[in-house]
Amino acid sequence: MTAKRPVDVLEAYNRSKKGPKVAEKVWDYEIIPTSAAALKAKYKLNFGRQIIPTDKSTMNNLFLAGLEMLVETGIHNCDTGRVIKVTEEEVKEGIKRAPKELTLGTNRDAVKMVPRKGNSSAKPIIQGGPTGAPVSEDVFIPMFQSYAQEAIVDTIVNGVMATFEGNDVKTNTPWEIKATLGEIRAIKEATRRAGRPGMGI
Repeated sequence: MTAKRPVDVLEAYNRSKKGPKVAEKVWDYEIIPTSAAALKAKYKLNFGRQIIPTDKSTMNNLFLAGLEMLVETGIHNCDTGRVIKVTEEEVKEGIKRAPKELTLGTNRDAVKMVPRKGNSSAKPIIQGGPTGAPVSEDVFIPMFQSYAQEAIVDTIVNGVMATFEGNDVKTNTPWEIKATLGEIRAIKEATRRAGRPGMGI
C-alpha cells in the first residue's frame, strides 16, 4: 500500500497546527528517551565501541527502529507545541521520492552529493565552517575565506554573526533578518576572494 499523497510542506504545516499538544520538555525528557530505550531493547541495538555499525543485520535493525520511532512519536514542532504525525506508508513514500543525487554549488565549484553505503570508496562531501556557531563580525569574511581556500573543502556550512553593524542579533527582530542577509553576502564575498565563487553554502 502506498501513501495517497506525499506529505509536502503545506500538509506538514497543517498537521503542525492540528496535531497532539505536547510540551517541549515532555517531548525532550520523557517521550524521546522512553521511546529510544524501548526500541533499542526491542531491536537489540548495542554498538559497544563501534559507533557506526557495518554489519547488515545491525544496520537493518537500526533503520527499522528509526522508522518505528518516527511513526510512533511523530515530529515535534516547538513553535506550535504540537506533534506532526506520519504513517509508515508516508515515510516510505518520502524515501522513495527523495532525490538520488543533489548538486551543491554552481559551475566549476559544483559538487554532486550522492548516497554512500557502508565502506564506500566514493569521496564524501566535505563541508567547512563553524556550523551555526556565533562568529565575530570583524573576522567573519576572513574566517570563511580560510575554509574556502582549503582544496579539500567542497561546500561551506554557515556560522552566525554575533553582531551586525554593531547591533546585537536577536531572534524575532528585524536585525535577525538583516544579519542573515549580511551573512550570505559575506560568505559569497569570502568564496569570491578565495577564487571559488560558486561554492555551495
